[in-house]
Amino acid sequence: MVASAAAKESRRVVVLGTGGTIAGRAAQPGDNIGYTAAEVGVAELLGGIEVAGVTLHAEQVAQVDSKDMDLAIWQRLAARCTHWLAQPDVTGVVITHGTDTLEETAFFLHSVLRLHKPVVLTCAMRPATSLSPDGPQNVRDAVVVAATEGAAGVVAVCAGVIHGALDVQKVHTYRLDAFASGDAGPIGYVEEGMVRSVRNWPAMNTQWSAAAIDSVSTAIDAPRVEVILSHAGASGAIIDALVAQRALEGAGAVGGVVLATTGNGTLHHALEAAAMRAQAAGVAVLRATRCASGRILPKPGDALRDAGGLSPVKARIALMLELLSRQAPR
Repeated sequence: MVASAAAKESRRVVVLGTGGTIAGRAAQPGDNIGYTAAEVGVAELLGGIEVAGVTLHAEQVAQVDSKDMDLAIWQRLAARCTHWLAQPDVTGVVITHGTDTLEETAFFLHSVLRLHKPVVLTCAMRPATSLSPDGPQNVRDAVVVAATEGAAGVVAVCAGVIHGALDVQKVHTYRLDAFASGDAGPIGYVEEGMVRSVRNWPAMNTQWSAAAIDSVSTAIDAPRVEVILSHAGASGAIIDALVAQRALEGAGAVGGVVLATTGNGTLHHALEAAAMRAQAAGVAVLRATRCASGRILPKPGDALRDAGGLSPVKARIALMLELLSRQAPR
């Protein structure tokens, strides 16, 4: 069991706000779906939340509905995490976030941060004005994790469950426990202010060099990477159109395509043929299974790369970062 935060001397946890449902307002307290996201400031969200031995510091980084999350906000978050985690008295960072793209932000931060302290994303499925909001408990649990000795890496905390950035996925549209970790399972649980870990905390990512990460941090625009679903009756028309646009060398031309495949990386034959044409034309192509659990097991002679166990949306980020960092030494 990881030691309780309450048992340690005072330390500081920085809470970065980005908006989302957790900061949402509805006209009626009983309305949990007809709200406007990103209305309540992060300092207000922290009102009444206390963890023994922990001092909280709030900073508003963005105020958006997370469906509209973008690279610029991710870059600001990464920069603020780096700044705060370098402070000796800061034991960890909490990020309040919308649920829709939480898994994407978590994966981005896992990919670009070099850290030995925890970054904990948390969220809510009900707005702050709900009769029974879940946000305050989720924030408190996230602070407990961020202040816990031995916690490390980028994780997400929702409904008392701790998920790793590589594995976390939103799997339900409405339930309070809307997230899961697939085959890997959760890292642990927060139970009455105590962390109970059941597997190892995520290791620091070392995929890219510092120079490559710097190129990501300073990029003005992200390479355009589209996700295209393979399904019964699929065609290659969308991919062909993207390649045709690329041939015109217009602004925003596609640089990569992630194919959300059936099963173990399989594709409708028409979509596969178009993907091969795109790859031959210089478009980076990556396969990621649309299955909620499992990974693609590669076969000898595969003509299209696979993303292993990454979901299509995380594979999109991985490919975007790869394209961004290709010019930097590894």
